[in-house]
Amino acid sequence: MLGFCAAQAHSQSVGYYPWNGLLSVSTNPSKVVWCDFRFQTNTLFGSLSTEILPMVNLKRKEQIQYYLGGGVRFNFIGVLANQTNNVIGGYQLNVGTRVHPFKALPDLGLALEIAPYVERKLDTGVLKSNFGIVYRF
Repeated sequence: MLGFCAAQAHSQSVGYYPWNGLLSVSTNPSKVVWCDFRFQTNTLFGSLSTEILPMVNLKRKEQIQYYLGGGVRFNFIGVLANQTNNVIGGYQLNVGTRVHPFKALPDLGLALEIAPYVERKLDTGVLKSNFGIVYRF
């Protein structure tokens, strides 16, 4: 999975999900298959995580796209800081849409996702929602 994402790693969009503290850098989201890399920004080390999420566009038009994907949450810094022994934190599924409603700024958009997340051992989970701002290049 990581090799697939790295093969397409020319950044084509960036985003920020302020309520979740996530910075997003994506390969070209206008392609059928793309990859999103997300970095936790709202903590020093405690749960500083990185998410690698391959996505598939289900439907895409000029101002809106619907996508589905999923991936893995990693916590490399937590391992280095001796806060966890596990590099893999958990797994998630993402169902989302990106809307670009501004005619004056057609590359500026909004992202909305529903993202069920399960911990590494599959014993606990949470239904997350992500809402943020994205900009495509």
